[in-house]
Amino acid sequence: MDEIAEVYARALFEVASEHDKLELIREQLLQFTDMLSANRDAQLFFFSPYFSAQEKKAGLARAVSDGDPELMNFLEALIERHRMPALFRIRTRFEVLWDKANHRLPVSIVTAVPLDAATIHAIGARIGDQTGETIELSSRVDPDIVGGIVLRVGNRIMDASVKTQLDNLAKQVAAQ
Repeated sequence: MDEIAEVYARALFEVASEHDKLELIREQLLQFTDMLSANRDAQLFFFSPYFSAQEKKAGLARAVSDGDPELMNFLEALIERHRMPALFRIRTRFEVLWDKANHRLPVSIVTAVPLDAATIHAIGARIGDQTGETIELSSRVDPDIVGGIVLRVGNRIMDASVKTQLDNLAKQVAAQ
């Protein structure tokens, strides 16, 4: 399913780029998938094999009245090929392509206790300096990591949490 999502996301990205509508199509794709995510009935309708492609296309036209023609063609192609269940993965892959094209790098900081804004900003700035990318920074507190920090930079994870260190120690002791 991931390969299918990659192929479709790349195709949509290329069409959006060719027509100079990357921002518009991205925004509408996000809106449509957010609507689907929040509406269980819409998911059942669009993902169910019990409804015909024609019924789904008519439902799509009602649900998205002012959609960009390229996006609408794309969604109709997904419907015809019974690929709508891959839509959330397609969105994720599309976002990765968009981030790369715009030199954006998502960075997530997880700590056991809240960090002050200056520290969070300093971590993001340091990563931005090292990568040359525009950092999209998010942080959250997770007391389960006990202490330390977990950084997710793009698709890489640096786990310097106390919980992971304790887990690794436990594995080493159990292996002996």
